[in-house]
Amino acid sequence: MNDADAQLKKFQKELSAGTVSLALLAVLAREGEPMYGYLIAKQLERVGEGVLSGKQSALYPVLRNLEGAGLLESFIEPSVSGPPRRYYRITEAGRHTLREWAAAWRATRDSVDSVLMGIPE
Repeated sequence: MNDADAQLKKFQKELSAGTVSLALLAVLAREGEPMYGYLIAKQLERVGEGVLSGKQSALYPVLRNLEGAGLLESFIEPSVSGPPRRYYRITEAGRHTLREWAAAWRATRDSVDSVLMGIPE
């Protein structure tokens, strides 16, 4: 990996770190029903056109942090095809936070887009 590739990878990792929580809340709010990790990861891949896809295991610490902050709640249900599954659902506090974070995201996106205007793609 050359220096430019390493810098791009670092930039993408930093950018992703700030958006995964927002995307997870949005997926759970959009679905409107509890989901387990694998389904959440697949939904992120499908809706996010692969941009937010990554290692499924990386989602679980973020889900736990969001739950610890009271933005999600979870419960465990038995599974007929394997071990029990932990389902997550967004709380009212999570919905409120999602609205605030989405507004902050849009403002940031619009600001960065303004700065990047005219830069060749």
